[in-house]
Amino acid sequence: MSKWINLLALSFFTAILGETVFFAVIDPQLLYLFGEPVSWSPMVVYSVGFFMFWGLTALTAALVTLMQKSAAAVNREPELRARQARDKQLPRSA
Repeated sequence: MSKWINLLALSFFTAILGETVFFAVIDPQLLYLFGEPVSWSPMVVYSVGFFMFWGLTALTAALVTLMQKSAAAVNREPELRARQARDKQLPRSA
């Protein structure tokens, strides 16, 4: 659980940095979405932009975390879950 909290916290700070750099260069009132100018207030644009940056950096961090595991570790997890489910279904004899 703490691995996921660390991942989200680090991606949060990365999203802050990304949004700061992006909106330092881009004016939110000059953005276009699907060929139409964005009619949202700047606060909404900043908020949506932040959550998009946060989601993207969290996804990237999650993929990096997943790719650091060995193939054996990744393949072992479904086997362990299947074994635990099978053990729960078996009646215990005394």
